[in-house]
Amino acid sequence: MVWWLLAVVFALALILTGLLRKYALSRGLMDVPNARSSHEMPTPRGGGVAIVLSFLIALPFLGGAEGLSSAFLISLVGAGALIALIGFLDDHGHIAARWRLMGHFIAAAWALYWIGGMPPVEAFGLLLDLGWFGHITAAIYLVWMLNLYNFMDGIDGLASVEAICVCMGACIVYFLSGHGFSVAPLILALAVCGFLYWNFPPARIFMGDAGSGFLGVTLGILSIQAAWVSPQLFWAWLILLGVFIVDATFTLVRRLMRGDKVYEAHRSHGYQFASRHYGAHKPVTIAVVLINLFWLLPLAVCMVKFDLDGIFMLLFAYTPLFFLAAKFGAGSLEKVQ
Repeated sequence: MVWWLLAVVFALALILTGLLRKYALSRGLMDVPNARSSHEMPTPRGGGVAIVLSFLIALPFLGGAEGLSSAFLISLVGAGALIALIGFLDDHGHIAARWRLMGHFIAAAWALYWIGGMPPVEAFGLLLDLGWFGHITAAIYLVWMLNLYNFMDGIDGLASVEAICVCMGACIVYFLSGHGFSVAPLILALAVCGFLYWNFPPARIFMGDAGSGFLGVTLGILSIQAAWVSPQLFWAWLILLGVFIVDATFTLVRRLMRGDKVYEAHRSHGYQFASRHYGAHKPVTIAVVLINLFWLLPLAVCMVKFDLDGIFMLLFAYTPLFFLAAKFGAGSLEKVQ
């Protein structure tokens, strides 16, 4: 492991975000508040490109390190770059939803091709090889991951701290479970840390679709690659991602059941209701950090350390998160003031 790379990635993301902020201000690339916004002041957007560039530039230096194959790195670069490009173009103009979705599935197929598809999964003590059904499900999972990450990037610092907590949590799980040290998540966490300096409440720049989509698909790829190392590690990733998966899925299902046009912008996620309830973004962002550190991370570590059933632990971890989503009214209609 080239440890100097960690400092370089952090510094690069920090500097690039500042430069992107100046670029956005000069070009008028502003996120202007509207009835569906969770912020009140016009704010530059597109800072997530700094995360993308910092992480992708670092990847060639990881070739062969800690068991990272060239195929795995190709999957990350290809899929991540395509999703970031689609998001960047959408941030600067507009791409029809059908074309975005097509690009998302192409990126997912690229990633799965290079990492070998979806490996066998362990459930209730059985190792199940799902074959083509597993590969198709994995593609849908990757597309959902990148879209839900975009949905959850709605208040200051939230998507950033989630990525940092999940990546650092994955590193801890790998290490404590005897699977060695995981380099790629650590590099991604440092890239996001550099961006977070500018994005922590009150945010001076937003991530934009380029950054949020990139984080979603990259975290999804890392979780599937982890399953090739050990089936248990895939469940650990799903546990660590619990806050975003539960809120986004709970909200989507509730809106679908009500017959809403789910592709339209809204602010009915649980975290959005919570931020309005507390009158600020920071308490919600910090609460997510605490949930990750003191609930989800310990459960993920226990599962792999003591070889507990993944599905059972996933349901156990998600249950209070579903209650929280229901408590704050995730997916419900916002009351008109």
